[in-house]
Amino acid sequence: MRHVAVGSPASSSAESDALLATAAALQPVVRDYQDENERERRIAKPVVERLRTAGLYRMVVPQQIGGLQVDLLTFLRAAELIAEADASTGWNLTNNAVGQFIALSLPDDGVEEIFGRGPDTIVAGTAVPGGGKAVAVDGGFQVTGRWRFGSGCQESEWMMANFEVSDADGVRRNADGTPALYRGFFSPSECSIIDTWDMTGMRGTGSHDWAVSDVFVPSRRTVHVPGALLHNQWQRWPGTLYQVPIHALVGPHHSVVATGIARAGIDALTELAGAKIPRGRTQLLRDREHVQDAVARAEAQLGAAQTFRAAAVGDVWETVASGRETTLQQRARCRIAASFAVDSARAAMDLMYRAGGTTSNERSHQLARCWRDLHVVAQAASTMPDWYAVAGRALLGLDPGPRLT
Repeated sequence: MRHVAVGSPASSSAESDALLATAAALQPVVRDYQDENERERRIAKPVVERLRTAGLYRMVVPQQIGGLQVDLLTFLRAAELIAEADASTGWNLTNNAVGQFIALSLPDDGVEEIFGRGPDTIVAGTAVPGGGKAVAVDGGFQVTGRWRFGSGCQESEWMMANFEVSDADGVRRNADGTPALYRGFFSPSECSIIDTWDMTGMRGTGSHDWAVSDVFVPSRRTVHVPGALLHNQWQRWPGTLYQVPIHALVGPHHSVVATGIARAGIDALTELAGAKIPRGRTQLLRDREHVQDAVARAEAQLGAAQTFRAAAVGDVWETVASGRETTLQQRARCRIAASFAVDSARAAMDLMYRAGGTTSNERSHQLARCWRDLHVVAQAASTMPDWYAVAGRALLGLDPGPRLT
């Protein structure tokens, strides 16, 4: 199901359909590099270049600086299609988009520097707090730090991280007394990648630790993060895409990787079921009732998750496009939809894994890869089950806390 939202310069049905057709056409190419991505723990260079040529690295970049500026649901669906072919590639694609959004919050000369190489500049790093310390100096900051989860660090053109700042008066603080948080962008040549990403799944993301030591970051490449960590600071850019609340992006962006994996898992089981006769049996796997039941349940779980997510994000988009303010309850539903999508995708994948029998245990089989990848994605903080209680408080008229604003 694809919901085409109104109000975005690049959200016409024809443009969206063309971009999604391009993403779908790339699936065989992306799929061909799954083994290499997993083995090398990075996205293969030919895949990066094909995504770049196809325009998928410029989906959320403003048209006025050469981007496509697509509607949010088109972006999410395109990323989901890529994740169907390779989960790690889909993950890095969505993380890059978040990094690009954050880059748009920089001063104009900082934006010009980041995107000066082109609107398809790849941004990696982490937006979560912790790991960095800086000293204020003339014209910027001297930063030292080490951060986790640098997804895409080996193919990036810029690295992004958070840090606290000290000056002559001590640690800079917000009005409420909490340490002030800044985000900064570093050239990869200034960064050291620390080989730490050796996981059971999502190995191709290359989400290694990375560090900088006493690196100068000019003020134009930094931005203060006021208040809530999840905060839209790029609203000065025209268009609905840059006005939607952050919760319609962060959370849903990781959930499409999960639903893409589940789709690939259902397809893998369907293919296997049409060819495999289990040992000691005379029927194909597809002729067994428990397999038929599992496939039907998995399709229902996946479809329900995708439909709910499209409805929640689409509702927020249409509200913003019409010039109205979104409600806390609308934003809460986006968080619920993201967590529900991951939970549903994992449940669907578990059904497929069990239905595949011992074949699912073969490390090289697609069912095994999908199962490993999905269980790693399901651990991401952006869609963890504790978001249900946060969102539930909002729906009940209670204070959800600082994570949901």
